[in-house]
Amino acid sequence: MKRVFGVKKDKEPPPSLNDASDRINKRGETVDEKIKRLDTELARYKEQIKRTRPGPAQEAVKARAMRVLKQKRMYEGQRDMLYNQTFNLDQVAFASEGIKDAQQTMTALKSANKELKGMMKTVKIQDIDNLQDEMMDMMDVSNEIQESLGRSYSVPDDIDEEDLMGELDALEADMGMETESDGVPSYLQPDKEPDLDSELNLPSAPTGQTAMSAGGSSTQAEDELGLPAVPRASLRG
Repeated sequence: MKRVFGVKKDKEPPPSLNDASDRINKRGETVDEKIKRLDTELARYKEQIKRTRPGPAQEAVKARAMRVLKQKRMYEGQRDMLYNQTFNLDQVAFASEGIKDAQQTMTALKSANKELKGMMKTVKIQDIDNLQDEMMDMMDVSNEIQESLGRSYSVPDDIDEEDLMGELDALEADMGMETESDGVPSYLQPDKEPDLDSELNLPSAPTGQTAMSAGGSSTQAEDELGLPAVPRASLRG
């Protein structure tokens, strides 16, 4: 049976936009090369026409140049047509890519929407409000506890502030009088020397000796060692 009907060939996949665009671009490059070759030939014919004199030879060169110019116009038309096809293919490819991007975006949005719906089922606004209310209540209770623990037990509540201010002013005045002495605070003044005789309970000197010492006339002379000096008359006798 295979020999009679042959083997069924698999269908080839249709060409993509990129394949078609590449093929057309290659054809356009071939046409451009032909146009360049014809331009070179036309330039040569122009030089020949300038060098030859009017007559049959010049007319023959003009005929050949006209034939080359017609071919160039034909290739230029084909090139323009190929450029238009390439432009149309690029527009279709751009639109196709945009649709593919839109499809991917829609797929991503659907997946995200489904995930958000599942998450919203577990989170309720009422639960959030209740949680906020409980947190506020606990904060109020905490503040009350802190205020209760921070109360002072020794300060009565019925104290007149005016009386306290009067006592404070009087205390400041007393402190100023105690600390000011000749412009020097008391804590900077030198300490007075103690009276050793009074602290040791020593007897004071007799009144007569003190008076004699004060007068200077009855004071007995002393030698270099502090002993009573001997009169010179007793030494001569």
